[in-house]
Amino acid sequence: MKSALAWLQTAPSCPDRPRDIRPCISYLVGGLGDGFSKLEQSGWMGVDLFFVLSGYLIGTQVLKSLATTGRLDFAAFYGRRAVRILPAFFTVLALYVLWPAWRETPGMQPLWQFPTFTFNLLFDNGDNYAFSHVWSLCVEEHFYLVFPILAFTLTRKPAAWKLVVAGAVVVVGGMFVRGWSWTHWLAPAQAAGENVGTVYLRYLYYPTWARLDGLLAGVALAVCGVYRPRAMAWLRARVNGVLILGALLLATALMLFDGARTGFWPCVVGYPLIALAMAAFVAAASGDTWLARLDIPGAGWLARASYSLYLSHKGVFHLVQGALDGQLADHRFLRFAIYAAATLAGGAVLHYAVERPFLRWRDKRAARSATLSAPKVIHGVSAGD
Repeated sequence: MKSALAWLQTAPSCPDRPRDIRPCISYLVGGLGDGFSKLEQSGWMGVDLFFVLSGYLIGTQVLKSLATTGRLDFAAFYGRRAVRILPAFFTVLALYVLWPAWRETPGMQPLWQFPTFTFNLLFDNGDNYAFSHVWSLCVEEHFYLVFPILAFTLTRKPAAWKLVVAGAVVVVGGMFVRGWSWTHWLAPAQAAGENVGTVYLRYLYYPTWARLDGLLAGVALAVCGVYRPRAMAWLRARVNGVLILGALLLATALMLFDGARTGFWPCVVGYPLIALAMAAFVAAASGDTWLARLDIPGAGWLARASYSLYLSHKGVFHLVQGALDGQLADHRFLRFAIYAAATLAGGAVLHYAVERPFLRWRDKRAARSATLSAPKVIHGVSAGD
């Protein structure tokens, strides 16, 4: 069986990338045909937008509590996160374990790596690719665990230099780790003519310490909003310029990664560049800006159900692929519509059957803490939910 990571190879060196094992964007965009290949190849950058959003929302929630009260209710924070994340996660994990037809590949990493959220640190087999998208949830969970403690420590005696130093350590440290990993793991694999997909994911793409740029960018926005509200207001008053800056940064990142996703410089400097671009978009779309006020039909529901959609999409894709069994190959827009409708339906089932009831149960048992409320951001996205 071909490796489930063959899609990571550049197009010239790997023209026969199997369609049945590509990630989410490949099913929805790649299924439309070669004319949409640029979107297909670059769709993975969307996860960095969610990292920035998470850093901003959680960062605002935690820092606002510390700034207004000087304390943080750790039990309430971790309790809310657990109820928000775990019920839907374990439901989908059970599907992967008990229903082999749900899996996008027959093999899975050892079961214990999923509930311990260590999959992204220990992934080592390209054939064990089922539920691989959980890597980003692992990064989020590590952030939820460590950030409140770090923020509490740094704000005991707040000083701007502490935040600058901490941020510099994360950015420069991440660049160093990725550069070292590229030199010691990826380059030898490339020189030996090996499939570098597993090596790339294992050491450069999945590990938490290599993917903190987006979360840090979001936290930096939160710091600005909580401690420097005038600076944040200045940015929002220039929303058009911020959007143009974000677009330019993203275009630069696209050119950098184009055809060389596993190259040295994309791996080292590409992720901070993407994080800056996404931070510009989040800044422009938050607060009282014209972009934040846009009323896009269905956007609110998509925001509320996004976690369920994220968890379930690959399993749904695989079921639809099996049901179509190669049919409608010449009707790409119809096939796209089927995949999209099935994805929304699968996410809706998980959201209404599992995620939403647990959130209602949680909110009935404990009133929302006034010091643990997140900002209202794009179309109802809230880290407090």
